[in-house]
Amino acid sequence: MQPMQECFRWYGPDDPVPLAHIRQAGATGIVTALHAVYDGRPWPEDELRKLKGTIEAAGLEWAVVESIPVHTSIKTAGPERARYIGWYQDSLRALARIGLRTVCYNFMPVVDWTRTELRHPMPNGALALRFDAVDFAAYDVLVLKRPGAADDYSPARLAEAEARLRLRGPEGMARIEHTLIAGLPAAERHYDRAGFLAALAEYRGITAEELHGHLAYFLRAIVPVAEEHGMRLCIHPDDPAFPLFGLPRIVSTAADARRILAAAASPANGLTFCTGSYGTRAENDLPAMVRELGAHIHFAHLRNVAREPDGSFHEADHLGGSTDMPAVVLALLEEQARRRAEGRADWQIPLRPDHGHLMADDIGKERINPGYSLIGRLRGLAELRGVMQGIAAVRRAAA
Repeated sequence: MQPMQECFRWYGPDDPVPLAHIRQAGATGIVTALHAVYDGRPWPEDELRKLKGTIEAAGLEWAVVESIPVHTSIKTAGPERARYIGWYQDSLRALARIGLRTVCYNFMPVVDWTRTELRHPMPNGALALRFDAVDFAAYDVLVLKRPGAADDYSPARLAEAEARLRLRGPEGMARIEHTLIAGLPAAERHYDRAGFLAALAEYRGITAEELHGHLAYFLRAIVPVAEEHGMRLCIHPDDPAFPLFGLPRIVSTAADARRILAAAASPANGLTFCTGSYGTRAENDLPAMVRELGAHIHFAHLRNVAREPDGSFHEADHLGGSTDMPAVVLALLEEQARRRAEGRADWQIPLRPDHGHLMADDIGKERINPGYSLIGRLRGLAELRGVMQGIAAVRRAAA
């Protein structure tokens, strides 16, 4: 049973983790993007060639593009939607010309992956990313004062939020605000409070049904371009996979994934299977989702979250947390084997370990992208590699 392709996220030449260290981790593929162009303009082919050359000079392959940002005008069906979709198509064509075939993207309104704490202490001394549901409610209702926010929470949660605001105080809430809205690695936009409220207002009145319609319109425009060039598009799920700030979420469940695939039925229209994002919802049976949707999974983010009773969660060890990671990996390897037997050229699924703990010597470093330190992800990749090798050894012994 062949392993998945082991990849690492890299944020370009300014990433504190150099390509040489990624190669030492045993990865063969790089997941990156043209991070300097995040405003919806088409990506210049000469810059893409330069970036690809840098990666290949380090002995690695640019395996997955993550991500070509989807402009707000596309998500809101704004008056400039056609122009930004045209530019997105131009970027896909430029990527195809230099040999890139797998493109991960997301359709999350305003915020990308969202956490309230970037250095949550774990029992072993490592530091994890965490989403505290009470801290989030306290910020949303009592600090941000989003119009209508209180209607999204139960009376009990509002009472908890009041108590949490008193506990955290102004400094604590300022840290939470910075984490929530000031921007994470390669974020398209960075906000102050007024700017964030204005960004939320752009989505006022847009329902989940309407947002799905905007995504379907977008897919019907870009999937034919991807088909023409033999490309695979793979949408990343919402992170976390439930509504935030009153914004609609449309990539959170198996039903959502089915609907997206049906919106533009094509091998080019596929999924990024992020176990951490889908894993924030207890009703998502991840191994079952892989078995059902596996033919459409073009990329995997493998990480684990530990769900907490109050709706909070934190990033767990890759083989810990609430998701049975070995069962997910087994389902993905079985899907690969099925594709290979079918004769598919794209039988191998690229994976990357995601959101590793901050640990060991990385804790004291001044420049660290939260969730993307070297050692925590290296540990995660090693654990995932061990699972894959173990499954293969068991299958060989049983043959």
